[in-house]
Amino acid sequence: MEIVRSSGNIYRDLEMAEPDLRQTKAILAAEIIKSVDEHGWTVRAAHEATGVPAADFSRLRNANLARFTIERLVNILGHLDREVKMSVAVRPRMAHAEGNHARQ
Repeated sequence: MEIVRSSGNIYRDLEMAEPDLRQTKAILAAEIIKSVDEHGWTVRAAHEATGVPAADFSRLRNANLARFTIERLVNILGHLDREVKMSVAVRPRMAHAEGNHARQ
């Protein structure tokens, strides 16, 4: 068994494309689903309450985030009466244990 230290971003750890974008979208989507669940809504009830298509809530619940931009996810949270506050920190990437090189 090998123990690997996490970067704090599962998408980066799995070497997936656009890990920061994917993680941000996943966090926003989780907040949307959390809000819908707190209201006890089905996807249809969420649509009726917000005007956001029920299919969007279904995609979010299934973690199918490819069609969503960060802006769209923030707008959906606004329809759910959620205020979004984001902060951004930019720093050099951590070197992977295996010595991966930074992209050029």
